[in-house]
Amino acid sequence: MFIQTESTPNPATLKFLPGQTVLEMGTADFPNADGATASPLAERIFTVKGVTGVFFGTDFVTVTKDEATEWDHVKPPILGAIMEHFQSGQPVMASDATQTTGHAEHDGPDGEIVGQIKELLDTRVRPAVAQDGGDITFHGFERGVVYLHMQGACAGCPSSTLTLKMGIENLLRHYIPEVTEVRPVAV
Repeated sequence: MFIQTESTPNPATLKFLPGQTVLEMGTADFPNADGATASPLAERIFTVKGVTGVFFGTDFVTVTKDEATEWDHVKPPILGAIMEHFQSGQPVMASDATQTTGHAEHDGPDGEIVGQIKELLDTRVRPAVAQDGGDITFHGFERGVVYLHMQGACAGCPSSTLTLKMGIENLLRHYIPEVTEVRPVAV
C-alpha cells in the first residue's frame, strides 16, 4: 500500500491519500480524541503524540497536529497507523457511527434562499475545499447572515477568514442578493 501526502493551506494540517475509498459518502470530523471512538481509524491516528484532529473525506484523511510538534516526527507514525488500519480489514467507522452529509436542516421562512445557498456550496465551494483536505457546510441563515461550519484543514487555517470573506461571501452575495455576510461557527 502506498499512501501519498499533500500539504494544505493550513500548515498544521496534512492530507493523506491512501489510494482507496475512506468513506463511501459524506464526511466525518473528529476535532479531538474524545469523539474518536466512533472510528477505529481515528482512534489509531489519535494514539500518535501531537495529533489534535482527524477528518475523513471520500478518498482522503486529513490530520491536524499541535504547534509544538514537527511533521517530521508525526508523519511516519501517522502513515503507519493508516497503513495498519487498512491492512487490518477493520471498517473506517464503527457500525453504529454516523457520518454527516453536511448541511444543517433549515425550517424557516427563507427555505428558497437556503436552498440556493446549499446548492452554491455543493457545486462551487465544497469541491474546491475538499481538494485542500477540508469541508465547509451550511449551519444557518439569519437576517442576511450565512453561518458556515469549517472542518478538516479549513478549521483553524490562517487563510480561512480570507476564503470566507473574499471567496465564499462574494460568491454568495453575487448570486443571492439577500446574503449580506458570511460568518464561521464553531460546533
